[in-house]
Amino acid sequence: MHRIVSIFSLCLLCFCSLFVAAQESDPVIMRINGKDVPRSEFEYNYNKNNTDGVIDKKTVEEYVDLFVNYKLKVEAALDARLDTLTSYQQEFRSYRDQQIRPLLVSPVAEEAEVQKYYQQMLDQLEGKQLLQPAHIFVHVAQQATAELQAAAKVRIDSIYAVLQGGADFSKLAMQTSEDRGTAQRGGVIGWIGPKQLLKEIEDKLYSMETGEVAAPMQSTVGWHILKLLDQKPLEPYDTLAPRIREFLEARGMKDKIAQSVVDSMAAGSGRSVEQIMDDEAERLAAQDEELKYLIREYHDGLLLYEICQRQIWEPAAKDTAALEAFFKANKKNYAYKKPHYSGALLQAVNTDVLKQVKKILKRYDEDQWAGVVKSQFNKDSVVVRFERRNFEQGNNAMVDSLAFGIKKGKTRPSQKFPAVGIMGRKLKKGPQYWTDASAQVVTDYQALKEQEFVAELRRRYKVEIYKKTLETVNKH
Repeated sequence: MHRIVSIFSLCLLCFCSLFVAAQESDPVIMRINGKDVPRSEFEYNYNKNNTDGVIDKKTVEEYVDLFVNYKLKVEAALDARLDTLTSYQQEFRSYRDQQIRPLLVSPVAEEAEVQKYYQQMLDQLEGKQLLQPAHIFVHVAQQATAELQAAAKVRIDSIYAVLQGGADFSKLAMQTSEDRGTAQRGGVIGWIGPKQLLKEIEDKLYSMETGEVAAPMQSTVGWHILKLLDQKPLEPYDTLAPRIREFLEARGMKDKIAQSVVDSMAAGSGRSVEQIMDDEAERLAAQDEELKYLIREYHDGLLLYEICQRQIWEPAAKDTAALEAFFKANKKNYAYKKPHYSGALLQAVNTDVLKQVKKILKRYDEDQWAGVVKSQFNKDSVVVRFERRNFEQGNNAMVDSLAFGIKKGKTRPSQKFPAVGIMGRKLKKGPQYWTDASAQVVTDYQALKEQEFVAELRRRYKVEIYKKTLETVNKH
């Protein structure tokens, strides 16, 4: 019994030693709502968001508040059980699996796919050479009259005669070939193998010698003067393998292999594909710290977006009464350095249409104008160009001329839309209504509501920062 106790004590001591070692190598840097945040996680986020290319780089101390606020929002999302939403889980798994799937593909499986594709290329050649042909082409429509067919024959024969007289094939192809895709390359088609061209052309090419120019021949699409520029066997596997691999990777080779691997694992274990991806993500993340935190970044980032959208951004953007009150309380923040014209610039096909548009728009609120123009004037074709926004003086010559009487240079209306007019209001010192600066007002109000939300979260959740550990960030 004493011996058993001693062994148990020894095991417990070993476990405690390992735990202490782990704590020393990656100590807790902060605790948020009772959950430990290791130094490695903080470092991952800090270093990723403070690379050399970042304009507004933060010190470690400056970044702490940003990171804590981020984590507090995630806690709020978890408390609201947003991680249980089907939409959230699908989106998270989609992001996560993009990282996991390629890691399930072994180099051996990749190599097998590349070799398989090379063998298919060999099989397709059927023991023949690769050819590099060029042609000069005269098109003949299948329903062409006898006269048109005769004219095409005369044209191709005359081109061939010029070639026989010593003309350069490439230059003549550029000038005369009706296959404009190859004409710009001097008639060069590119390297081809069997079954890549019309059979009659392929048969002729494989009977020619390198450098030979054949007499005009007719195909189902017209007349051709063929030249065989070169021929060669397929390059060895080692030469082509890098290009084949690049080609296959661009077409989702790894994803296809990974799907095959996952399907095979599912069939052999009785688990679903989703369960397998969850297990593989956990296994691979345990082996790769950067992958672990990248997956957590997806997980937390999506939750943060969801909680902010529900608690801050959407409610703030829809609360027009609060936006108006906020604007009135902060109107000085939106003062203009230059006068603005808030309204619409109208360009119509004639003055009668312009007058009619203005008359009708007067019956509607400004935010309805675009819909009215589209439904009542531009339904079948565009007769009115419509642009509604806040025009700053100096940014649009037509508005400057019509609204502010500034006539610097000549403003030339479009020939198609010569009748030009404006509807709206001049704003000299600043916006009159919050809707005149709606984008900025909404953004600022959302920022205020976010500050209030974070303050409430800091009251709700306990935050502990371990300064001594913080001092060791990127210094261990």
